[in-house]
Amino acid sequence: MKSVMPVVMLVLSLMGLKSVANITLTGPPHPCQINATSGSFLCLNKKIQQMPTDIPKNTTRVIVSENGCLERICDFSFANLSTLSEMTISNTGLEKLPDFSQIKLAVHYFLLDLEDNTHLKEILSNAFQGLGNGITADLDISDTKVNFLPETMLGSIQTLVATSVASLKRLPRLDLFTDLKDANLTYPSHCCAFANFRKNRSFVRPESCDKPNVHLEEPVFYRDKCKVQEEVICYPKPDAFNPCEDIMGHTYLRVLIWIICVLAIVGNAVVLLVLLTSHYKLTVPRFLMCHLAFADLCMGIYLMIIASVDIHTRSHYYNYGIDWQTGVGCRVAGFFTVFASELSIYTLTVITLERWHTITYAMQLERKLRLRHAAALMAGGWVFSWLVALLPAVGLSSSYVKVSICLPMDVEKVESQSYVVLVLLLNVAAFFGVCACYLRIYTTVRNPQALAPLTSASDTRLAKRMAVLIFTDFLCMAPISFFAISAALKWPLITVSHAKVLLVLFYPINSCANPFLYAFFTKAFKRDFFVLASHFGCFKMQARFYRRESSSVQNSVWVPLPKSSEGTIYSLVHVGHQH
Repeated sequence: MKSVMPVVMLVLSLMGLKSVANITLTGPPHPCQINATSGSFLCLNKKIQQMPTDIPKNTTRVIVSENGCLERICDFSFANLSTLSEMTISNTGLEKLPDFSQIKLAVHYFLLDLEDNTHLKEILSNAFQGLGNGITADLDISDTKVNFLPETMLGSIQTLVATSVASLKRLPRLDLFTDLKDANLTYPSHCCAFANFRKNRSFVRPESCDKPNVHLEEPVFYRDKCKVQEEVICYPKPDAFNPCEDIMGHTYLRVLIWIICVLAIVGNAVVLLVLLTSHYKLTVPRFLMCHLAFADLCMGIYLMIIASVDIHTRSHYYNYGIDWQTGVGCRVAGFFTVFASELSIYTLTVITLERWHTITYAMQLERKLRLRHAAALMAGGWVFSWLVALLPAVGLSSSYVKVSICLPMDVEKVESQSYVVLVLLLNVAAFFGVCACYLRIYTTVRNPQALAPLTSASDTRLAKRMAVLIFTDFLCMAPISFFAISAALKWPLITVSHAKVLLVLFYPINSCANPFLYAFFTKAFKRDFFVLASHFGCFKMQARFYRRESSSVQNSVWVPLPKSSEGTIYSLVHVGHQH
């Protein structure tokens, strides 16, 4: 050991080193490149796991890229780099951004490029406190998983690039972006935020903001009030399917949708309750009306979901739209409306066919439609409606996420377009089938001599009133079908904003009208309703009246009549046949 020491001392003497602390041969070579002339610190394609902390204090540019092994940067790695004007940390394994609060910048412009850090999820709320005030910054967080922007830096950002950042679904307070001029974002709805914010704030813009010397004459807080009014150039622009508006773009639509959904839910719930608790025999028409009321109830639930989300996101839909349209809620709402619509159309078609069959084959009792036949038909209708509603929900056809009202309006792909067109054509075919049946029924009704002896007068009244019901329903659906088919064929005649008017005024109107058309205004329903209410101590006098009337009818001269059409008119007119 003593023989080695003189050799070491000799080497140190020859190198002119005065202390062991300055030895550079004892450790590995520096993993990054330092260019003192340009002030650059480059770590390109270096397999380092931890950022060096010995960055020269006069560095103006730091570039760390192509290093998937780098998962952590110490908080003091960039301390006191006051001359730093550009920092690029891209394509690394970072999951959390380091703390920049120790940089203490003294420059006027700073570029922070964090793109392609596909594992980056978190930016600390105080990460940019060291950037200082009065600087102009450009921030790029493209292709990351960042879901939050700290407010401390927003006032300095002049250009914000956040493309392919699906996790950034909400923006901070817009009034914090006082210097922002250009934004390239992921979602079009965020561009709506800046457009609507400027429009809503324009009425409070001080006149002095337009004066050329405002930045010299006014205090800082007043100048910021002028800055926020500047127009932001933002991409991507909102498309035709997602305009810059709330789910219900107008106040009158917001009021109407609540009125209609309450009528649909309450009305159809009452119909279902009365039909299912009635002590009278369950006939085929009553069985079918139960299914129709349930379908219309589902439509009311859909409207309530849309109306509730609209109230919750009012004036801030840009911050909730992505979560809503891509979440489970929109899929559930879309499933409800498509299922309800198809089941309602199917049931109305079966009701019409049952009426036509009953009148046409009134004398042939062996051909009468039995309850088991109706159950088999409705089982097929439920399976069909379920499949049609399920396909967009699982992504096998047109998607529910295209528009804020969660209807399957995506026709970009061939399979999506085929799905929409096929469903609409089936609905149109059902409409023409109903028209054909009622044309035959009307022909029979207008020629009473041609009626079979066993067809009662109540059957003819049913035909007339059922025609009003069916044609009212399909008349409301006609505008929807027409404009939907044109849009599915990529010839849109109206915008999504106008389609919302159809959605509220035409699409669900039959769901809230049906209970009144086939139940509330009929004597049979009133009888069952008052009898049911009397069990709870209500309407006892009316219940006794309807019981006496029912008893007298059952004991009248009509009793001997055949039962060929017994109970077939429950939903629209009281049939005077025995039960």
